[in-house]
Amino acid sequence: MSADALLAEYVRDGVVESTHRGYLLALNSDGSIHRQLGDADALVFPRSTIKSIQASAMVRHGLDLEPRLLALAASSHSGAAMHLDGVREILAMASLDESALQCSLDRPLGEAERKAWGDKDATRITMNCSGKHAAMLLTCVKNNWPIENYLDPAHPLQVACKAELELLAGEAVALTSTDGCGAPLFLLTMAGLARSIREVTISSDPIHRSVVNAYRVHPLMVAGEGRLTTEMMQSVPGLFMKDGAEAVEIASLPDGRTFVFKVSDGSLRPFRTLTHACLKSFGVDSPFEPEKVMGGPRVIGTIRATF
Repeated sequence: MSADALLAEYVRDGVVESTHRGYLLALNSDGSIHRQLGDADALVFPRSTIKSIQASAMVRHGLDLEPRLLALAASSHSGAAMHLDGVREILAMASLDESALQCSLDRPLGEAERKAWGDKDATRITMNCSGKHAAMLLTCVKNNWPIENYLDPAHPLQVACKAELELLAGEAVALTSTDGCGAPLFLLTMAGLARSIREVTISSDPIHRSVVNAYRVHPLMVAGEGRLTTEMMQSVPGLFMKDGAEAVEIASLPDGRTFVFKVSDGSLRPFRTLTHACLKSFGVDSPFEPEKVMGGPRVIGTIRATF
């Protein structure tokens, strides 16, 4: 079994109360290892962190969206009005409506959006992956592929997404599972995930460049107000970043410096701390206030990275 490492500590009054273990791999601009914690060959499900690669595969097969909607196609959106309207725009290009979506039912992911949604029933369009699913449907229509089974791993669309990932990662997918949204989910190593993100970032392929640029220009479409992914891309020039369920994170800078991490317990609690620590190790300034551990009204501790 692959060995993980200590990534972050939850400290109360100078005492380490809890710890977060996981895997972290940071690459220099030339692809060499900048920092490694845990086994780089550990197999992980990248979850939504590879949506840019899935989007690249779709663009390669005829998907043609303006940057705003391309960012949404590779998003885990909060479910704000701009996101839901954008999903409907993509579906309309395929002469479809939200009834064609096969993603799981869910309420909005964003905290404010979910609160505003109240106790209304979960829907498919409010599921945070609906932008990706709408783009998948439009890609199918463009290629005269069937839409009834577009989530089948053997469908031409999903075969194309897997091939795009394998080419960029430089390794074969170890296992095909199913993501929370219902789409195929590909198991690969931490090293393969880091390589794939670096390759997308430095690629001269206009397809990859268009997807990465869409993220940078429209960070609100990638996540939403108050979300770490959006805030970081708004604050750090040229940063390309995406989070995934079960505590997976990828990010890169224009020169190819890349970091990826996976928190073993699936907790998002150390995300902000780890993200800023990775950027700091690259010499990149980012707006950061230490996470506060409270004792009543007083700040008595913090969450700190181990590197």
